[in-house]
Amino acid sequence: MSALPTEIGASIERLDAWLVRNDYKAYDPFDGLSSYLRPLTFRLRFPQQVLQQAVRRNPFNLRPMLGIKPHTSTKGMGFLAGGYLNLFLLTGEKRWEEKMRWAFDWLMTNNSKGYSGYCWGNAFDYISRGSDIPAGAPTVVWSGLIGHEFIEAYRATKDPRYLEVCRSIATHILKDLPRFKVPNGTCISYVTDMELAVHNANLIGARMLAEVYRETGEKELYDIATEAVRYSATAQLPNGAWYYGEDPMYHWIDNWHSAYNLDAILGYELATGNTEFHPFLEKGMDFYVQHFFTPEGGPKYYWDRAYKFDIQSASQSIDTLTMFARAWDRPALLDLAEKVAHWTIRHMQDPDGYFYLWKNSWFTNRTPTFHWGAATMHHALAHHLRERISREH
Repeated sequence: MSALPTEIGASIERLDAWLVRNDYKAYDPFDGLSSYLRPLTFRLRFPQQVLQQAVRRNPFNLRPMLGIKPHTSTKGMGFLAGGYLNLFLLTGEKRWEEKMRWAFDWLMTNNSKGYSGYCWGNAFDYISRGSDIPAGAPTVVWSGLIGHEFIEAYRATKDPRYLEVCRSIATHILKDLPRFKVPNGTCISYVTDMELAVHNANLIGARMLAEVYRETGEKELYDIATEAVRYSATAQLPNGAWYYGEDPMYHWIDNWHSAYNLDAILGYELATGNTEFHPFLEKGMDFYVQHFFTPEGGPKYYWDRAYKFDIQSASQSIDTLTMFARAWDRPALLDLAEKVAHWTIRHMQDPDGYFYLWKNSWFTNRTPTFHWGAATMHHALAHHLRERISREH
């Protein structure tokens, strides 16, 4: 067993050791409703939102004193499985293969029950602007992102179980998630119990269908995926960005949701060979690179101001830039990803190994998170390290 090379490799080793010591458990920005104070809200929507946001937005980690315990996230475990897959493909070491298979097995056991196929949700109740999502209720974002790691694992290992899981996720998307037609396409709903239109959710679902289509050749999957991508692609703003969603309450533009959109359209294009939406990708990536990074490599949360640096913005930036560098053979994107990685390691990794939740010019929120920070950074750094070393050899 050899240590991973470079500063990035050393960062992964420290992070992985922290995950093991903490039994793959930490906090989440939105887990405030797990507090013992929740009964005081009488389960009314507004007081619950106040509690959730008070925990989320406080610069200090109030969770231990509010009875909120560290937990494991399904989405986090999906990112972690993908990180271990990248490390196994990079090194061939048994330790990474064993951890990869353990993470995928965990996901196959800890899926949401009672639906038409494999799917996943949060470990806690969550109230968003558009809906109330109970613990365990699946979302297409969780299911699609986890499914993407399963399809990558299938292509690398040819383990038929992983393809079976992906086909099952496609069944869930087709049968359990509402779809609604609009003049410019069809939108896949974020959740199962209502029509909730959010661009990154719709596109992540579309990519999942397209990736299964690539393996099975089922035209229905291709047709629905194409209509879904058309819905969101044609909603691109003139400057190349996307709002989070079309409803006025969703009119903001942030780093990692923008990156999800780009990843998903690229994934659709690679899976289907359909280049109809390529101009949207080019325009979107131009906007992304030009507006979301400081000259030093700091990943901005919002496109128009250096308001704060959030760890999921950092991890998703590294992942997306690395993916596009490989797909488009653009070394400059890989160089930018490496710049972001080094900035994040130096400014946001704790000596203990985990990554801080966010920082701005005057304060650093040092809350340890599993999905939001540890798992996403594990995946991003492993992905980048694999791509960088493969190019050098």
